[in-house]
Amino acid sequence: MQHLRVAWALAGAAVGFFLLFLIQAHFFGEGQLAAGTCEIVTLDRDSSQPRRTIARQTARCACRKGQIAGTTRASPACVDVQIVRTRQWCEMMPCLDDEGCDLLVNRTGWTCAQPGGRVKTTTVS
Repeated sequence: MQHLRVAWALAGAAVGFFLLFLIQAHFFGEGQLAAGTCEIVTLDRDSSQPRRTIARQTARCACRKGQIAGTTRASPACVDVQIVRTRQWCEMMPCLDDEGCDLLVNRTGWTCAQPGGRVKTTTVS
């Protein structure tokens, strides 16, 4: 009798997990992002110039109200819309932890300076 109860409990748990999976698949179906998340859609690199690599990426974001697509820790992320409006790019922490962030003079982007002296420049289009 005890084994029968355990079998029914396991069957019930399996059905419950299956229903949760179906609900999750319905609300977060393929192609949909969870609110507040981003994904990289395309990433192109051009290393044809010596000592210089140009990388262009396109991200898709599902940001919450008051947020817009931006960059945090060198990855696409949803950031406060006021950062983009005022072009205070370094406030969204776009560089890695060991890098220093500086705004470009015309505020069209930022630079991330690595400890070894290498600089990554990002411009916003």
